[in-house]
Amino acid sequence: MDDLANELGISKKTLYAHFPGKIEMLEAVLADKFQSVETTLKKVTRAHPHDFAVTLRELLAQTQRELDEIKPPFVRDMRQKAPHVFKTIERRRGALIERYFRKLFLEGQRAGMVRKDVPVKLMIEILLAMIQSIMNPPKMEELGMLPKDGFAGILKIVLEGALTPKGRRA
Repeated sequence: MDDLANELGISKKTLYAHFPGKIEMLEAVLADKFQSVETTLKKVTRAHPHDFAVTLRELLAQTQRELDEIKPPFVRDMRQKAPHVFKTIERRRGALIERYFRKLFLEGQRAGMVRKDVPVKLMIEILLAMIQSIMNPPKMEELGMLPKDGFAGILKIVLEGALTPKGRRA
């Protein structure tokens, strides 16, 4: 807190007047980040409401940019030292994915670009389950991957499947 107060050019007393502790500061920073992400996702989905392909590309690009900012040591430390904050992040992340990808998949079905024989609710549950089980620090470390790469791989499997065109023909 000393270093932060010095960097901000304020006293530690002033810093503590706004944030009683490190956890409260972390929660405020993360709340602001989630608001920023939601604003961005809203803008993306409203920009091309009836163009599934463009919206999907932009939604994925924005998500990748957001994930680039998250460094594994930060997530690992947060999970260990502030598990309730980590749980809140997981819950909010799930809600954002459900809200924006559900809308996108429904639009994709209407446009004939997403399979109609698989319920959107099931697609979202599969996506959320994969993210929940893979997008955590121990699993990312075990796989030797950064969060952005794990997320990209999950989306590739969910959106394209695991089979190549040759595998699909067989």
